[in-house]
Amino acid sequence: MSGLNVSGSNHHITRVSLWYNAFRGFYRNEVPLAELDLVSRWLYASRSIILVISAQSAVIAGLFAVTARSFNIGYFLLLLVGLVTVHAVSNLSNDYFGFHRGHDTPDSPRMRYTLHPLASNMMSADALKRGIWVLLSVGVLIAAFFAVARGPVAGAIAVAGMGILYLYDGAPRNLKSVGLGEIATFVVWGPLMIAGGYYCISGAFSLAVLLASVPYGLGVMSILVGKHIDQMEFDQTKGQRTLPILLGERRARIINQVTILLMYAIVIALVIARLMTPFALVVFLNLPRGLAAMGVFARPRPETAPEGYVGWPLWYHRYSLLHSKRFGWLYIAGLTAGALFALL
Repeated sequence: MSGLNVSGSNHHITRVSLWYNAFRGFYRNEVPLAELDLVSRWLYASRSIILVISAQSAVIAGLFAVTARSFNIGYFLLLLVGLVTVHAVSNLSNDYFGFHRGHDTPDSPRMRYTLHPLASNMMSADALKRGIWVLLSVGVLIAAFFAVARGPVAGAIAVAGMGILYLYDGAPRNLKSVGLGEIATFVVWGPLMIAGGYYCISGAFSLAVLLASVPYGLGVMSILVGKHIDQMEFDQTKGQRTLPILLGERRARIINQVTILLMYAIVIALVIARLMTPFALVVFLNLPRGLAAMGVFARPRPETAPEGYVGWPLWYHRYSLLHSKRFGWLYIAGLTAGALFALL
């Protein structure tokens, strides 16, 4: 594997290291922008650190299909690629529209914690648009396949998901500007991706899967609520009306505390109702991190970043992200154990 030498430094960074740093999501000037390779640029541009939540949704849907003995490896892989691709399209288009509407300015929080494909001069607008169209074409082709293979319901699920992601920030009167963006993320990454993904894989609808998608969807929503609390002051200057702006910071912080509690309470309820096996209770290994996150949300954000902190001004977002990602992996572990048990 070839490497890159950082200008003005003896530090040697391989391309794999560049890609790994991009997956972490925060550009910390380890390598001058001009020396980032093509893959690294697109990983930063698509905000690859957050694409894992779509992959987790696909895996959860697949595990429920395994449990129901209706798993199709080809359909699962197409779903996985489709969900991650459409998520990347959403991230790229959000930055495209945000830049052209004047929201992503040099003083914006987005520019302070990582690279922006256009505002950072990482790529041209034409290159960004071409990338969006290529990825969107892949997503549309996969959606068309499921519409043919599974019928119009699968097509409607795909259209609804892509439509909501467009409405989130791409539409002239977008969901983010009317306090509905956070709820939209719950709907997309919970019921649509997981219950809808299960339908695409198995060809059947399941109320149990729909209910089981709720804890994960709430976790994704908490990530965005945290981010929008962090960006409240700036968003207000740009005329945005996110949910934290409409409710106020204190109420928004309380909502995220309640959301975290609900994630665990719903898992208990699903196990008691025998809609999931007790293996799902493994998510409680993440409860200490959840309680720590709740403690952070109980207090106002620091005025300045702690020493060595990376990613400022994001604060609540980080605690929500770390908690929800680990919850997702433990949820997957519990569902995997339940699926194996069901197959015995």
